[in-house]
Amino acid sequence: PSRMDSLSAPLLAYGAWFVGLNVFAQQLGLPIPAVPTMIVAGAMAATTSLSAASAFTLAVLASVVADLLWYWAGRRYGYRVLKFLCRVSLSPDTCVRQTEGIFERYGFFSVVVSKFIPGFSTVAPPIAGALEMRLPSFLGAAFASAALWVGAAMGAGWLFRDQVTMALAWMGENTALAAAIVGALLAAYVLVKAWQRWRLARFVAASRISVDDLASMLGGGERPHLVDVGSKLAHEHRPRIPGAVLLDLEEIDARAHEFPTDRDIVLYCACPNEASARRAAQILHAHGYKRARPLAGGLDAWIASGRAVERTATTVVLERPRKAA
Repeated sequence: PSRMDSLSAPLLAYGAWFVGLNVFAQQLGLPIPAVPTMIVAGAMAATTSLSAASAFTLAVLASVVADLLWYWAGRRYGYRVLKFLCRVSLSPDTCVRQTEGIFERYGFFSVVVSKFIPGFSTVAPPIAGALEMRLPSFLGAAFASAALWVGAAMGAGWLFRDQVTMALAWMGENTALAAAIVGALLAAYVLVKAWQRWRLARFVAASRISVDDLASMLGGGERPHLVDVGSKLAHEHRPRIPGAVLLDLEEIDARAHEFPTDRDIVLYCACPNEASARRAAQILHAHGYKRARPLAGGLDAWIASGRAVERTATTVVLERPRKAA
């Protein structure tokens, strides 16, 4: 216990309040891991005077309070909050699309399990607010999610308290090696994500079309085939460029044979780095559509230019131009 005490000084000094503060900071989005603290707290609750009930209660309340703050931010600022969180994440190119997809598929239960889905924990509350999930439903889901998450982490620490103690003792005796291993794993993860982003940014980047060029094409004789790339939830809660076909990435891949071959195909989205539009262009290029072009800046750039948008969703059937008889 003496080694564990020396390595768990903050928990011993501040008890359950330290666990709650750690959880609150992590759920606000700070890069401070909370699961290791909760695991150690569970182990210490089994071997020291640390109160398991107090640590559990404060951690759950801290998580719910942080989630509620993000929920209200989503209600107040809508999709701008989600896009900000995704822009500063390690996977901004897929963050919006994956978040919309999970919430669209599972709704209430997506919030319940959000703490167990990497990258979804912080963005689930603001999207619930942006999509106007009822407050009582959100609070119920937030409490259930926090209780499951905190209970699982502390329960694991309680059950495996001997192993946790041994791990803490080893880390205390091999601090430099432990730090090197953790740093190497983190660096490898960041490098992989950076390489994925670079590869996507490089692909079809030169073929992007500007807002001014798109506006000229829409007002001219050779109108491009315009596609709004996004989930059903996105299309229901944000405007679109007039005349755009509303499709998600799965539909674009499945219906690629229906796209026209005699004109430009312009794709846009409302996501960081035009990620979904670039991915859609990549899919169409693979199907032989070399005139598929993502819109630089996406929907935000179009709106910032002062050009018209509309909110009514229409179903547009894609058809190849018929060959002359």
